[in-house]
Amino acid sequence: MIPVRQCLKLAPLCCQIRHGSRMFPQLKRGSFNRITDEDVNLFAGIVGQNGIKTEELDHYNTDWLNTVSGFTELVVSPKSVEEVAAVLRHCNGRRLAVVPQGGNTGLVGGSNPVFDEIVLSLERLNNISHIDPYAGIVECEAGVILQNLSDKVGEHGYTVPLDLGARGSCFIGGNLATHAGGLRVVRYGQLRGSVLGMRVVLPDGQILDGRSNMRKDNTGYDIKQLFIGSEGTLGVITDVSLLLPQTPVSVNMALFGCDSFDDVIKCYRLSRQCLGEIVSACEFMDSLCMTSVNDILGLASPLEDSHPFYYLVETSGMNMDHDMEKLETCIEKVFESGCATDGVMATSKDQARHMMSLRENIAPALKAVGFNYKYDVSLPIQHMYSLVEKIRNKMRKTEGAFSVGYGHLGDNNLHLNIITPQYCTQALSLIEPFVYEEVSRLKGSISAEHGMGLKKANYLRYSKDPSMIAMMRSLKDVFDPNGIMNPYKLLPWND
Repeated sequence: MIPVRQCLKLAPLCCQIRHGSRMFPQLKRGSFNRITDEDVNLFAGIVGQNGIKTEELDHYNTDWLNTVSGFTELVVSPKSVEEVAAVLRHCNGRRLAVVPQGGNTGLVGGSNPVFDEIVLSLERLNNISHIDPYAGIVECEAGVILQNLSDKVGEHGYTVPLDLGARGSCFIGGNLATHAGGLRVVRYGQLRGSVLGMRVVLPDGQILDGRSNMRKDNTGYDIKQLFIGSEGTLGVITDVSLLLPQTPVSVNMALFGCDSFDDVIKCYRLSRQCLGEIVSACEFMDSLCMTSVNDILGLASPLEDSHPFYYLVETSGMNMDHDMEKLETCIEKVFESGCATDGVMATSKDQARHMMSLRENIAPALKAVGFNYKYDVSLPIQHMYSLVEKIRNKMRKTEGAFSVGYGHLGDNNLHLNIITPQYCTQALSLIEPFVYEEVSRLKGSISAEHGMGLKKANYLRYSKDPSMIAMMRSLKDVFDPNGIMNPYKLLPWND
């Protein structure tokens, strides 16, 4: 293992993009047709010339991590649900493979082509149709950027029940398709619980109109739930209705330094007991995470000394005096228990934003250091960091490698990152399937919030029983019998 500071010298080596088909040489292109000039002309007639791109497509071909890239020669960007339907209808008839793409912020290669699939970009489906200020409901299209949606509903005193570091570029449709989690699941629950209605286009061009603003609708199968987390393999989400919580008036934050992960868990338990209903985020990071954001991005820790672990707790409520009193009581109990050796409470919005930025900027900092092998898993809380320690031990002889752990304590979600100076098949063989075997042994999930995509598809068996995988395949065959929607993703392709 080498210090993060030394890894900075290796950063130029990390930009080694792995084409999807080269990363998995055993993966063969499906029996899809190739696009012709006639196809391109037909699509242009549907979406207009402004909705067609055939040049400078790197942004659409390559993922945010610069680890996976495909070879698409065509990006189609519809502006309406009818245009989406017409495009898919033609693709299905011609057996042209399609990759639906939102903001392209995914981390498992789920929104990028593997071969030459057409990219169906939702970037022009970006209208916020209606906000009901009385019921707290927003209706919008799938291509609305999460930050823009949050800002707009904020004008009416509401907030979106989802927040994550990529808020400035991710699309709400992609959030739904991957069932993104983010920082505040502990407060608002999973995103699917806030979805009231949805409109989806199926591969054959059929429009499923399940739009609704009713909180109660007990009229049969809840079809929309099938598309949440389906990663574009069953159809394309085009519109959604979301139930919104009120914007908190009082937001407070505290950061603690801890000597062990057991102490972090104790801090978490105390904060849940003391703060109750106002807890909105419970995050942890290890010392290498803090060093990374300090050294690489120049973000200073508000704590004077360094610590093996850090625990961040955020509260959100409607009464500043009440919330502050509860947080102060919590801090006192944390120190009395001895589970934290240092700590600080934000005294301004700027300080609170800075504290949260330390946690949110871990991924960008690590991306600048080397090639990232990212694992987003759910584990029983007492076993979350043991996985980091085990993989760190396995990688101890790999030159230039180091491993870090951080994540959402409130929903048992660990982000395990292993970094090497450049992509290395030997390193990958040490990591996989070991990580998935350990997660399965501990009865966790191999994907907590990032989805399966291309990178994890063949490991689905570590989280799903064969009968469940068979049922998923059956659903895929019902909705997409020609298999054109986001092929090679989510479901195993090697069996």
